[in-house]
Amino acid sequence: MNLAKKRIVVTGGSGFLGSHVVHQLRKLDCTDIFIPRSHEYDLRKEHDVNKMLQDFRPDIILHLAAVVGGIGANQKNPGKYFYDNLIMGTQLMEQSRLFGVEKFVAIGTICSYPKHASVPFQEEDIWNGYPEETNAPYGLAKKMMLVQSQAYREQYGFNSIYLLPVNLYGPGDNFDLETSHVIPAIIRKCVDAIRNDEKKIVLWGTGSVTREFIYVEDAAQAIIAATMSYDQSEPVNIGSGHEISIKSLAETIKQLSGFQGEIEWDKTKPDGQPRRLLDVTKAKERFGFAAQTSLLAGLEKTIAWYMAHPHMQGRIPT
Repeated sequence: MNLAKKRIVVTGGSGFLGSHVVHQLRKLDCTDIFIPRSHEYDLRKEHDVNKMLQDFRPDIILHLAAVVGGIGANQKNPGKYFYDNLIMGTQLMEQSRLFGVEKFVAIGTICSYPKHASVPFQEEDIWNGYPEETNAPYGLAKKMMLVQSQAYREQYGFNSIYLLPVNLYGPGDNFDLETSHVIPAIIRKCVDAIRNDEKKIVLWGTGSVTREFIYVEDAAQAIIAATMSYDQSEPVNIGSGHEISIKSLAETIKQLSGFQGEIEWDKTKPDGQPRRLLDVTKAKERFGFAAQTSLLAGLEKTIAWYMAHPHMQGRIPT
């Protein structure tokens, strides 16, 4: 598919992942890109979704918008995270089908996998248990787009695909400690401790759990590759294929940032899911994607960005 000739809506296009996806589209000479702003189009409301479709008349929709955060934010907002993400996906896919959108790309989450899924997580295992409790409402809401996508393909022939990325990180990430994920949170704590001459930082949990991460530019390239050449109903994992413990991650960030103090682990706080690692074979087989950025290289770039933008606690504006 030649994307340069298509009219493309990118929901969440001004956010962290979305801004990188838009950048990749522009590198492909895409000029008809529309980014719906939440103050103009509330994607939870049918009227606003229809208005967006009428205003831009897209051929392709990349649905990246999400209400998302770390463990703490999920614990504080389980109902909001469930409802907002569920209704956005449901409304947008249904109205896109009725409008005749050519292709719908739904972005899911690794949080949809069962808490005790076999490692590495394979796409076929996504229904083999309940997600980790702290982010189950968010993960299940996003997983409903997979159900809807497959049902709509079967009944209506609607061309929608569903991608499952791991945790993202990179320049422009959300560094607000109330809502950020683990990498930006640790980076901010280390860098801010250096600036404030603090001798200790406190991190949640035991540090023993493991996670997989993908650099945001790699994730954006995966989404573009799938949009161009993947048209099947099976979900596809998007990741780096490499696993690291949170304790090792924290020590790496400490070293790269230059923080010389102590890391204290608050074991009264939850760890979350014990392990997260994706089998990324299908992405390579189906649309030729393999992540190119090592964790070390990605962390260096992300730390450098935060050091250069100390006032940017939230996502970078576009």
